[in-house]
Amino acid sequence: MTKSLHRQRIGIITGSGPEAGIDLWTKVLAATREQLQGGYQGDLDAPELVIHSVPALGLSMELPRNDAAVWRSLAATAEAMAGQVEVYAIACNTLNVYAARLQALGLPARLVSMQGVLQRHLQQQGIDRVALLASAPVMALDAWSAYRELPQWAQVELPAQTQALHQIIYDVKAKGGADPAVVRDFEALLAGIQAPVVLLACTELPLIPVRDERLLDVTDLLAQELARIGQQPRDGGPVFDARS
Repeated sequence: MTKSLHRQRIGIITGSGPEAGIDLWTKVLAATREQLQGGYQGDLDAPELVIHSVPALGLSMELPRNDAAVWRSLAATAEAMAGQVEVYAIACNTLNVYAARLQALGLPARLVSMQGVLQRHLQQQGIDRVALLASAPVMALDAWSAYRELPQWAQVELPAQTQALHQIIYDVKAKGGADPAVVRDFEALLAGIQAPVVLLACTELPLIPVRDERLLDVTDLLAQELARIGQQPRDGGPVFDARS
């Protein structure tokens, strides 16, 4: 079956940190191959994608005191991207706290939020008890958290040392996820978690090479949704065969 080259274009906003955008793009491509199965035959079947990597978004690690600067950068990036894509996502769990404000801008591109895909997954799978591993602003579950509504969907366990996890995330940004000290510290933290499902709700955490069957990477869920959308035709546009 031939594929249309006039499919929906995907945008990824990254920079907090830059590796998170690379990781999400890699997972979108892998998810596209998986969803198309034998129908994926090469470059022409890959999704069309735009990435904006904005270093200033790294200020989100201390979001309450950097709110104004982060929002200015994020809103400007979303406005610039909206003319190039049909849908976009933010490769940062923390920054998804701005989902409602971004949607209120009325941009022509639709935001696919991490909290939205996570809520659907938990409800579809009947998961009602999770541990939340994320940056300090996200784990606070207050107005600064993209997952402040998570306790309405499931019983939530937090790590005993939330600041220690926040430091692990900083260490991944500085040293990389494969750093032996980072791996050791993260494994020790996981050992203290009791929940049957552990949400990796920070895009740095999946970069740490640990094995634990309980781990659920929110970035994976987002990638699956973006891959599905990226296979759909753009509304109202011409469609032609890639191999005609």
